[in-house]
Amino acid sequence: MNFVTLTSDIGYQDYLVGAIKAQLLQVNADLQLVDISHNITPFNFPQASYVCRGAFKNFPEFTFHLILVNLFGTRPENLLVAFHKNQYIICADNGLLSMILEEKPDIIIGIPLSRSAIKNTLYVTEVMAKTVERLVNGESIQKIGVPDFNFREKNPLQPLVDSNYIEGQIIFIDNFENVIVNITREQFEEQRNNRGFKIVFKRDEVIDRISESYADVREGDKLALFNSAGYLEIAINKGNAAGLFGLKGFSDKASQSSNIMQNQLLYQTVRIYFE
Repeated sequence: MNFVTLTSDIGYQDYLVGAIKAQLLQVNADLQLVDISHNITPFNFPQASYVCRGAFKNFPEFTFHLILVNLFGTRPENLLVAFHKNQYIICADNGLLSMILEEKPDIIIGIPLSRSAIKNTLYVTEVMAKTVERLVNGESIQKIGVPDFNFREKNPLQPLVDSNYIEGQIIFIDNFENVIVNITREQFEEQRNNRGFKIVFKRDEVIDRISESYADVREGDKLALFNSAGYLEIAINKGNAAGLFGLKGFSDKASQSSNIMQNQLLYQTVRIYFE
């Protein structure tokens, strides 16, 4: 049984998700298709990398992960096929791969796209589907494209670290409007070094302990915990943390603005002071 996951910023408003699945099933009707998310915010690489990283590690070995995020940020000339920790990842050559893996892939292959083709979404996913089928049929990954391809890289979004604090960015807001920050439990504990701490956000909002679950606080109270993906989460028990506190997710465009967006940037970061 061959699993194929789909992650995209396409949404569900039109026919594209269904058409992409149809393409894959035409190539191999026995593929097991799994949707991870089609609601990634357009162009939001930190959000996409968080979602993919959290999901991929839970799949069986040799799963194929197709990522359709910002396919046309630059003129597409090649697709990437990475094999890493016994998982296949197929995506655009747009820098997202390095943000997901946070390290060099074990194997990286470039798949050239036809110069004469009209490079729309369905053409790209058709190439992905045919690539999956070649690998399923036992063709060597080294022979399906250009080995050791020189691909675009983007640095993963990392928290800012100082001796007395660590500052993270809000990378995801879930369906309950809980806020996820790009600080892992390991990063927190290493920087904490057995000291006390205060999690500070929205000017004067402070949390000074880590909960194990939402039930650790009363209904309506705020809390911080490390979620199942291992990242810091700020929430309100049976409430709406993002809406109530005015917190917003990180965006590359906002981070590049210096004046108009400064107030919004304050709400995109969470700082933990150690004492």
